Amino acid sequence: MNAYSILAPILRLVPEVPKPLRRLSLRERLFWTGVVLLTYMAMSQIPLYGIEWSAQGYERLLLFQVIMASRRGTLMELGIGPLVTAGIIWQLLVGSRIIELDLSTREGRRVFAGVQKLLAFAFAVFEALAYILGGVYGPLPPVSQALIFIQLMVASTIVILMDDMLEKGWGVGSAVSLFIAAGVAQQVFWELFSPIGPMADGLFVGVVPSLLHATFTYVSSGNSTPLIEVVARRSGYPDILGLASMVGFLLLLVYLESMRIEIPVTSMRYGGIRARVPLKFLYVSNLPVILVSALYANMYMVAQAVWSRFNPDNSNAWINVFAMFNATSGRPVPMKPSLIYYLSPPRSIWAVYSDPVHVAVYAAVFIALSILFALVWVAAAGMDPASQAEQLVKAELQVPGFRSSTRILEAMLRTYIWPLTVVSGAVVGTIAVVSDLLGTLGSGIGILLTVGILVQYQQILAREQLIEMHPVLSKLLSVE
Repeated sequence: MNAYSILAPILRLVPEVPKPLRRLSLRERLFWTGVVLLTYMAMSQIPLYGIEWSAQGYERLLLFQVIMASRRGTLMELGIGPLVTAGIIWQLLVGSRIIELDLSTREGRRVFAGVQKLLAFAFAVFEALAYILGGVYGPLPPVSQALIFIQLMVASTIVILMDDMLEKGWGVGSAVSLFIAAGVAQQVFWELFSPIGPMADGLFVGVVPSLLHATFTYVSSGNSTPLIEVVARRSGYPDILGLASMVGFLLLLVYLESMRIEIPVTSMRYGGIRARVPLKFLYVSNLPVILVSALYANMYMVAQAVWSRFNPDNSNAWINVFAMFNATSGRPVPMKPSLIYYLSPPRSIWAVYSDPVHVAVYAAVFIALSILFALVWVAAAGMDPASQAEQLVKAELQVPGFRSSTRILEAMLRTYIWPLTVVSGAVVGTIAVVSDLLGTLGSGIGILLTVGILVQYQQILAREQLIEMHPVLSKLLSVE
């Protein structure tokens, strides 16, 4: 009896979207992708029933919102968090072979997809209970707690089914990538054009309205202070420096995404045809930043929950080592010398002068963890030299001048893969830290994720257009 036979009764209880009866055209798939996107955007605007919008319990966890495509206080409170968490953990377990699963068989792939979806539902239950019982919405009566739990579970089910729908061939790409890119795009648009204001500094939230107001003020009265503020002196609000850094990082990341180290190979199966195996310069892409950001965001949530319940007056010396907050402004703000303060991202370039120790500790820990997670991910996800060499040998590829031996290919790949892993982990970590210091619109992590997602979508669309023009390629590319 195989794993699928054992798990089949359980997996049949998990809701799923059936595959389309025929392969849909690119136009039809784009239509359904648009429907999914509009559904996500609508859900991110519908507030949860049973909580008060005026409650002072909402701390903007920007890192968490970006990587989980969530929106606080709405049906998309959990966002894609359950999907992302389940996917990372399950892939690490299978990739590191802690759980043996043959993904080359149809049954193995069905077990992998089914268990991942089951884990997503389990994490949705866990996260919904953590939000409610952890006091994120403040004290609530049991009826309100039950209503919020039901709303979060229904919304999470819809998100999981929308991801399943795209993966089954109804759309393009995945819901995870689509929602992250949409969330970052919404945030950038809001930070550019938001007319909310005037704020404490006399300007508006958006860069464009603030610049127009500051320019009009300077022309009419000669007061240059608002103009200086909107260029690079705003604290907690977007400015022109953030806009310029966003454009700069977009161009830099597009360039880095195109960099490759190409290893020449020959195919023994096809009579010695020469080809090249490309290794991306950003070998681990943005995975280290996602993992570090998720770790930081969850630590922040735990710290805030522990502080609000057991140390609201900062009188417990032991808890103060981990978390201290100042709530006089209405929202808890981390205080030094607690650990959570030094793990909170500095949001202004002026922090380098006002608190250089905070910047140095945050940057050093973030970059070090990015490198560490990069190494762990490569080893666990089958991207290490040994796994890559084994795949080349199975595909009957060999490097000219070397024998087709797994040990020899592994030794050669080791000189490229491990340095690329360390460098790419350090590069993406550094970009995330520097962009946060510059107040980059959409956040550095958001820009990192969005560029990678847009490059991925460009490749998918180019491939789909090529297949529609030349249907015979679908067989060569193993497209169903």
